[in-house]
Amino acid sequence: MPEQTLSQERRILMVMRKTLASIVRDLTPKDPYQPYPLSTATVEDMKACFDLIAARERELAVQEGLTTQELPRFTDDPPTAQVISVAQLKANLKRVSE
Repeated sequence: MPEQTLSQERRILMVMRKTLASIVRDLTPKDPYQPYPLSTATVEDMKACFDLIAARERELAVQEGLTTQELPRFTDDPPTAQVISVAQLKANLKRVSE
């Protein structure tokens, strides 16, 4: 969905979610034995923020008539759609009609 068609609230929520996720990624220690720099209370507050953002995004999606049951698509998943060349279709139709 192009950014200009998104409501201001949806754009704010997307940016907040992405920023929070970036903060979590940046603060996560590379070494598993290194202590996490945030307190447990702060981590729980961040989880609550993610939950609130996700809940509001779902509400907005329902209001706009969008599906909320979408699953992520990974780059290594096989595509579900097949691209067909229009030129090839025209050539096949021409051969069939001759």
